[in-house]
Amino acid sequence: MDVLTDAVTAMRTGHPHSKRHVLTSPWGMHFRDDYGAAFHVVLQGSCWLLPPGDAAPIQLGVGDVVFLQNAAPHGLADHPDTPTSPFDPTRQDAPPAGDGAATVLLCGAYVLDVARPHPLLATVPPMIHLPARLGQRDSLRAAVGMLGDELSNPRPGSTGVVGAFIDTLLLYILRTWFEEQAREVPAAGWARALHDPAVGGALKAIHDAPERDWTVAGLAATAGLSRAAFAGRFATLVGRPPMKYLTWWRMTTAARLLRESNQPLATVARQVGYASDVALALAFKREYGLTPGRYRNGHSPAAPKIHQTLI
Repeated sequence: MDVLTDAVTAMRTGHPHSKRHVLTSPWGMHFRDDYGAAFHVVLQGSCWLLPPGDAAPIQLGVGDVVFLQNAAPHGLADHPDTPTSPFDPTRQDAPPAGDGAATVLLCGAYVLDVARPHPLLATVPPMIHLPARLGQRDSLRAAVGMLGDELSNPRPGSTGVVGAFIDTLLLYILRTWFEEQAREVPAAGWARALHDPAVGGALKAIHDAPERDWTVAGLAATAGLSRAAFAGRFATLVGRPPMKYLTWWRMTTAARLLRESNQPLATVARQVGYASDVALALAFKREYGLTPGRYRNGHSPAAPKIHQTLI
């Protein structure tokens, strides 16, 4: 698995959700305060995004994509001056609308564990706006088109297809943003790390085999750099030294395995590079503040909370 896929997989829990809305002006929707990630895509017509906080409204046209990493209160409306009404996406009620010009929106959300975000996603701004650009972002537009088609024309198998397309769309949105950031001069941080042959190669090696007995020298050899040059470059781009990142990723992977499987602790330990369940338990408690068993059972109030957003 690659680093971006791993980062999203580590945070995601539950099933993503998406819905196609047909609205006629005047209309305005206010989305409640939740944690997770949400996206909006304009399939037809135009509208205005009313961002969180005091940010100025943003006009959206056909093909525009908006991604909100933490779905803070925000609104969508046919005009910035149109009053917005609270919209509960968990209900089947149609959004408020009038009898004017039509706008078709594709809206969706991901259920994320925000208690321990991957540092890669921590560098993503609270809101990403990807305007439609002719001849660019073809993969992203294709994913949007296929998802919109499945939602407007459900067929046998659509339930599984829609979930896969929503997952794919999230990766396309993030990949597009990181690729465009990497082209900035000067590029820095995770946008550069993912595209840096040395650091990117070392990250891939860690994610491909977290159970290996990695050392800084071994990772430097994988990166094709001296030990000192690699350690400095890695820490600058990733934000932490190689061994600290390795430990963090091992603990994050262990937590996901504890949440999602009933594997014995000794098996989980071997998969993340620890010789015994005792060694893993000690490292896990240092990182999370509770034992793997208590984390798995979810009895402790200190256990990371899972927040859900449905849009």
